[in-house]
Amino acid sequence: MDFEALKQAGAGRSAPEAVAALYREAYARYGVSALWSRRARTEPTITMALVVADALRREGDLAARRFAARIEEACRAAVAAAE
Repeated sequence: MDFEALKQAGAGRSAPEAVAALYREAYARYGVSALWSRRARTEPTITMALVVADALRREGDLAARRFAARIEEACRAAVAAAE
């Protein structure tokens, strides 16, 4: 499943705790440097987490890109588990 299809599959689905924890950690680590134009949500969806991963890839450094891969992997697992 490509990234856009994954975002659509995760639309409206609450992020499981593993994904939500990575989402919160992304804001804690990279909020100022890579996520400055976005606001963290208290109840993220899988799609929101994927949007953050995409922003980390575009705006972040190498460590942020690696972290984005972790978020995407967790989102893929969450979507697969829900199907």
